[in-house]
Amino acid sequence: MPRFDDSAESDAPIEEVWKLLYDPARFTEWWVGVERIEPSDGGYTMWPEGYPDFPMPQQLRTDGDGRKVLVSCLVSDLQFEWRLEPLGERTRIAVHVEIPEAEAARLESQRGVVSASLRSLAALASTD
Repeated sequence: MPRFDDSAESDAPIEEVWKLLYDPARFTEWWVGVERIEPSDGGYTMWPEGYPDFPMPQQLRTDGDGRKVLVSCLVSDLQFEWRLEPLGERTRIAVHVEIPEAEAARLESQRGVVSASLRSLAALASTD
């Protein structure tokens, strides 16, 4: 199974990053390629930019200590595990992505999207 990891640091404290990461309604502010979100019980439905007729249901799980969010695409089975680590007043944001073999051709494009999204999340949290 193709997979990759990435990380970035934000000047924001962990609580500010968490506010953006656990709330799918805020994903359009930082997750590259996400045009619209509609929350649902246990997850949300995402519409990618440029595809208004292609809803993609997602499952969202969070841990109890406000440090991990797992997003699973119920259409393509991509999984994104976001983890937060406090660094004093700063926060390290890490993401682990797993892509099923059937979607392996998307590895490099997902690496680019996730990298840009990670940096956008880190910057936005610093200004929120």
